[in-house]
Amino acid sequence: MRITRESWLLQLTWMPRLFPVNCYIVEEEKDLTLIDAGMPFSLNGILRTAESLGKPLARIVLTHAHDDHVGALDALKKELPQAELYISERDSALLRGDSSLRSGEPATPVRGGVPKSITSVPDRLLRDGDEIGSLTAIFTPGHTPGSMSFLDRRSGAVIAGDAIQTFRGTAVSGTVVPLFPFPAMATWNKEAALESAVKIQQLNPSLLAVGHGNLLKQPGERLRSAIAKAEAGLKPQGLTS
Repeated sequence: MRITRESWLLQLTWMPRLFPVNCYIVEEEKDLTLIDAGMPFSLNGILRTAESLGKPLARIVLTHAHDDHVGALDALKKELPQAELYISERDSALLRGDSSLRSGEPATPVRGGVPKSITSVPDRLLRDGDEIGSLTAIFTPGHTPGSMSFLDRRSGAVIAGDAIQTFRGTAVSGTVVPLFPFPAMATWNKEAALESAVKIQQLNPSLLAVGHGNLLKQPGERLRSAIAKAEAGLKPQGLTS
């Protein structure tokens, strides 16, 4: 496991050169917030890192409910029963294994590894604008119907889950990066993903932290390029501007 720290944010990365899976610990004055729960083998690294910071891990916040973001969740809740679990109201259904669509949602199928055996029950269902310590929840659907990103109001860092990837190239969810196509393959709706990427860009993040890939400082230019590529990919073939 690799640990990268920027200000109040710690990135925990497993398999960084092959198939990077990231979790994040956000340090608050008195306690810690974990963002995403990685794979089952992420458990010990998460617990050791939290212990090394000398503060209780008080919250587990999920960007979305895919297997590689919730893998250690049940084990963490067993070890830390006092830690409160947060997820968007929409993706709480996916966490229960329900991948059905709701009225009014684009009729593209939910893709990726939807968990089938998670027993942990959320303590709080998030909506756009909710605050969790120093974080503000930003509704950024596209990769899943209920994906969330989180803005650290102290630093301007945005933890974006799989709304963006940075491994093997910076791309909006749904845009295929040939050397690492898996986030694109697991994306529910490209149009919604593009709208969410623009929403993230408009936050003018000082740091971009994603589910797969390295941290990006001052990511504005790379975000603009990724958005332009996603826009081009959605244009009907033969259409020119």
